[in-house]
Amino acid sequence: MKRRLALLILAAAVAAAPRPIPIHRAAGLIAAAPLPYLPGSTIPIRVNGFNPPFTLFLSGAGSVSDDRYEVAAGADASTVIAAGPAGLAMRAFAIAPPPDPHRPFIAVASYDDGIVLHDAAAPFRARAALGIGGAPGDVAVNAAGAIATTATDGMSATIATLDPWTVHRYDNVPLGDEVAFDSRSGALFVTNRELNGAGALTRIAADGSVAQRVLGLTAEGIVIDSARQRVYVANVNDGTVSIVDAGSMVELRRFRVVDRVFSLALSEGGSRLFAVSNQSVDSPFAAAGSVVAVDVAARDPHVVARSERLAFPIGVAFDGTHNRLYVTDEDTDAVDVLDAQTLRAIRAPLRTCETPWKPSIDRGLLFVPCARSDQIDVFDLATLHRVKGAPFSTGGYPLAVAVWMPPA
Repeated sequence: MKRRLALLILAAAVAAAPRPIPIHRAAGLIAAAPLPYLPGSTIPIRVNGFNPPFTLFLSGAGSVSDDRYEVAAGADASTVIAAGPAGLAMRAFAIAPPPDPHRPFIAVASYDDGIVLHDAAAPFRARAALGIGGAPGDVAVNAAGAIATTATDGMSATIATLDPWTVHRYDNVPLGDEVAFDSRSGALFVTNRELNGAGALTRIAADGSVAQRVLGLTAEGIVIDSARQRVYVANVNDGTVSIVDAGSMVELRRFRVVDRVFSLALSEGGSRLFAVSNQSVDSPFAAAGSVVAVDVAARDPHVVARSERLAFPIGVAFDGTHNRLYVTDEDTDAVDVLDAQTLRAIRAPLRTCETPWKPSIDRGLLFVPCARSDQIDVFDLATLHRVKGAPFSTGGYPLAVAVWMPPA
């Protein structure tokens, strides 16, 4: 019945197209994730095969606008049709039920497909995607299982709560890059690459109110010291780090670190900040990359250790149990393993998949999203051996990973 209705809509779309209808019409393809979508998803409709203008038609629950499809709750399938003078395209969408709040999951920020949810154990099966109306660059999950991300190519942030499943979008959050929850206040913090000619920090409080603070040039990396209520932000294009009060959003100070400071990590006690200089001698910047450790407990934060030259470092994660630092390298397709005190390499790099991005650590495992191979690699921190089932396939161009485990 649904297929018949879709065909009727398609016929109506053809009849409504401007006359004369061209003899040769292109058959287009609506691009989307090869997964069921979660209720509350916003899916941008991109047609490969012909150019706009086109009109969207929907068979099933939800709604369509000029260029997107909003997925409603309660449906199990729908069909979207794009029809215009240059061609026709049709895509069937499967709709997944909301995630089980009692089941652990891995959330992957897939630049091409939204937030992709996987089983938390091998073989790490992909279950569903949450479309956010743009391209997510990062993902965070809080203790209650709320999933947060931001559209790095758009103007909104998204928070999906798990029990009950609801999807909230917050506008006027421009060009978001990284996201992090403050465990004390429950607020979500988002770095903005550009706002009013500079970078910025956005806070979405637990009550939904939004506050912003303009900082240095091109804010990207973020890490939160919840105990001290400090938010550290990497301002890539002026080589500084801002310290922002999490409650008042006042910038307490800004200090010089390294050129192209990109990713940040913080020691467990909050006294040492690790910062990645995202450079390469082979890049347009013609300078070697590195990692530095900064004493942020001192009155004047200053660099206390520096790594050897690294090929093209990009992401960093701190392992307090083993006092190690893991640094992904987009040039060597490897993860450098450094002593967190001296920043010296303590073993050969871990070989991984293509273009490793932002690493993360959860319950003794290191997760490495590999952007160009559309995979997630996983290593056991005790042995540094790859776990069974890794690397596993995920959505297109994965950039970050977050894991949630329900309370025992």
